[in-house]
Amino acid sequence: MKDTVDIDGAMGEGGGQIVRTSLALSAITRRPLHLVNIRPRRRRPGIQRQHLAAIMAAQKVCSADVTGARIGSSEIYFGPGKIAGGTYEFSIGSAGSATLVLQTILCPLMLAEHPSQVTVEGGTHNIWAPPFDFLARAFAPLLKRMGPSARIDLKRHGFYPAGGGIIHAAIDPAPSLKQIEVNERGKVRRITATAIVANLPETIGDREINTVRRVLGSNIENRVSRVESKGPGNVLLIEIISDHVTEIVTSFGRRGLPAEKVAGQAATEARDYIRAGVPVGMHLADQLVLPLALAGGGSFVTMPPTGHLETNIAVITKFLPVAIHTDQVGPMAWKITIRS
Repeated sequence: MKDTVDIDGAMGEGGGQIVRTSLALSAITRRPLHLVNIRPRRRRPGIQRQHLAAIMAAQKVCSADVTGARIGSSEIYFGPGKIAGGTYEFSIGSAGSATLVLQTILCPLMLAEHPSQVTVEGGTHNIWAPPFDFLARAFAPLLKRMGPSARIDLKRHGFYPAGGGIIHAAIDPAPSLKQIEVNERGKVRRITATAIVANLPETIGDREINTVRRVLGSNIENRVSRVESKGPGNVLLIEIISDHVTEIVTSFGRRGLPAEKVAGQAATEARDYIRAGVPVGMHLADQLVLPLALAGGGSFVTMPPTGHLETNIAVITKFLPVAIHTDQVGPMAWKITIRS
């Protein structure tokens, strides 16, 4: 049996990403995982419902032996078996993030022997989680350059607190991942702002779009999209399509936060990304470092590394024999280089 990997969930930013990355790498490397101090500094520490859903999804795709997987637990043991492609359905049972559950099993299933069809029910557009649109249009195209294909579709929107959203992923795996370099953005070809509203006045979306246009310019494409969902919800998406990469910046409406502030947050982040001149935004960097490490090498240029990225790197190097370097190459540009 391979050596157990011991992970302290208090390392770095100490959040749920440590759980998800550790589970994915345990499944892929077939190395047992002993994870302690799970989310110790959060308002509700330990495993919560969406983390439990991620653990059980990972357990199912590789027939793992699991102990400690319960709400509130601060420690788990995960003994993986062989990853198996197939048809999977997971329900979080709350508005917890469906995209984070999919994120946990996406890389393992991309390296399985057979294709997979995965359906996850929960929140599709959640604060502190990548929304469906980001995974489908920013992350998945980069994965396709590396060999596997992940077509991610939205079946129904789900917002906090009602949930009830559904995403589906059709995953066509590859025997291994190709190394890629994402060091240049190229020319920005199109910027689109979309205000999504569900069971709320459409004027909220109009106010958000007007704010974005004031920050980014009146010539950007824009629309307000009214969608069906089990409960009310609002999200603003700014999609920046360049020659070599697509970035999606998101801000979520919530009670007590004016539409102008929702839009102002997203527009400012989008403007900072554009001015930085880098191809990979701060959130995409968190996602991209794992498949590149699994490929054994590659590089990308991004904005100043976040605590999430640095923590993800620390977890990855516990499992994989790779060196990951972060070097500043411009006023707001850092190059992340992965080598085996």
